[in-house]
Amino acid sequence: MTRRSLVRAAIAAGVAVPFGLAGRDSAAAAVHEAAPLTLPGPTGAFPVGTVALRLVDRSRRDPLATTNRYRELMASVWYPARDTQRYAPAPWMAADLLTVFLEAAGFPGDAVAAPVTAGHAGAPVWRGGERLPVVVFSHGAHDHRGDATIVVQELASHGYVVVTVDHTGDAFSRFPDGRIITPVDPLGPADFAADVRFVLDCVEDLARGRNPDADGRRLPAGLCGGVDPRRVGMFGWSKGATATALVMLADRRVRAGLSLDGPMQPEITADLDRPFMLMTAEFTRAAEPSVAQLWSHLKGWRRNIQADGAVHRSYVDLQALMPQFAAIVGMSDEELREWIGTLDPGRAVAIQRAYPLAFFDRHLRGRPARLLDGPSPAFPEVRFIP
Repeated sequence: MTRRSLVRAAIAAGVAVPFGLAGRDSAAAAVHEAAPLTLPGPTGAFPVGTVALRLVDRSRRDPLATTNRYRELMASVWYPARDTQRYAPAPWMAADLLTVFLEAAGFPGDAVAAPVTAGHAGAPVWRGGERLPVVVFSHGAHDHRGDATIVVQELASHGYVVVTVDHTGDAFSRFPDGRIITPVDPLGPADFAADVRFVLDCVEDLARGRNPDADGRRLPAGLCGGVDPRRVGMFGWSKGATATALVMLADRRVRAGLSLDGPMQPEITADLDRPFMLMTAEFTRAAEPSVAQLWSHLKGWRRNIQADGAVHRSYVDLQALMPQFAAIVGMSDEELREWIGTLDPGRAVAIQRAYPLAFFDRHLRGRPARLLDGPSPAFPEVRFIP
């Protein structure tokens, strides 16, 4: 089975191979000690803070629960920080959760150490005299809320509050009491969308000065009352991208949406009148009727860009992390290309930093964002698909 067909089959079944590396037993056996991975930092003027929240939606039963328990989610809030000196940087993923994540991919749990992010846990929020615009992120099938941290911390470093959410049961997630929940059954994009709409309620709680954390843990100074519920955007990768479109169709609180190579399945047949941008790679309008169908229903501002050489994971963190991982486990260049394509990882990081920021700057802050007007000599590999 080719990589493309594997990705298609995984999405159709609601299953994802976390690193896309299951079956490399000989390489995995050669790994004896955890080697550190590194994540590119953001470029904005602000240092970054982050805090994890446990959220409980008492209006909705868990669609995967065998009991009548309420829907429970883990989320992280990322934001521009006022001071980070006394606050430790947060890992990309908790060590015990990373062990489970790696083992699910067919590797020893101690193969690598999680990269450190730019986010400092619990640091106070920079306010600057105004409420901050908000962006919500939704991950792909059988993944986790940290899979687009490069984009997330870039936005935060430029003055956005970004909320990332684990879709419990279709994510690798760790709760404050030590519970680790792994993907068990696939959820649909509509389930993801329902989770996000509840997260939007929690954003409104924050805007009103309320603490949405189910355990009442103390929030970073300045977070309560510091977000602007009138300037909310959303982006998602893969299934989370489809969920982004569904949320916007159902909930006008989201003013602008960005899809990172979303398959848009099941097909979306309603018109969407607010700004929406596609960053396509494998799920293109030419290859996927469902993506072309969505495009035909975008009645507001719209763009479709595509980076030459990009594949499905090129717009999330694994484009930067996989080359490091491949060197540790002895993956060949050909095998690595199967998973990250031919788009240079450094260029992919630059694209991840620049285009989502330009999109949300234009539609949440009203800034010109000329990068979105057409091809740029600074990004010769990025094409605008008419």
